[in-house]
Amino acid sequence: MYFAALLARTEDGWEASDTELDDVETLSDLTDLAREASVDDDTVLVYIEQEDAWFGVVRVDGEEDPRIYVSDAAAAARSSYGEILLTDELLGRDPGDDTVADLDSLDLDGTEDGESENGSEDDEEDGVDPPVKGEIVPPGPIGDREVLVDLGVNEKELLALDSTDALSEIAEVLGAAEVLEAVR
Repeated sequence: MYFAALLARTEDGWEASDTELDDVETLSDLTDLAREASVDDDTVLVYIEQEDAWFGVVRVDGEEDPRIYVSDAAAAARSSYGEILLTDELLGRDPGDDTVADLDSLDLDGTEDGESENGSEDDEEDGVDPPVKGEIVPPGPIGDREVLVDLGVNEKELLALDSTDALSEIAEVLGAAEVLEAVR
């Protein structure tokens, strides 16, 4: 189950609205959606979560490029909404480059070509899915860990957030808990 919300800063505090992402296909679409919710080009936070799996925060400040943080890139990569956030730039890939080095041929773990660490020829027999070319995504947090620092959530606190209540904790620090709860 997914939940997405927009938190827009205004002169009077924060305004919250839940949002449907059905028509959002790219980060550019998501950024445009955030800018539409902005008052006087002020900060808008887009929050997306997949229950108990991952969450992402996209910060849009006026016409600046969006800043992105994703709590678990590997989990988000398995989600259509997560894929929107995992841009080539965020993943450290060249734009448009769908090729990833053949990890087996690099022999990074000291095994023979095509052999797993336990000596088996086929990782699938051991219940481990082999890497798929073009879909290597690192596990764990990725992106701008300082995306919320000036709003009161430092890097350490952001990394410690649990996917099940991260939005509530962020909203509490922002002073937006009540307006967020009204749309949830």
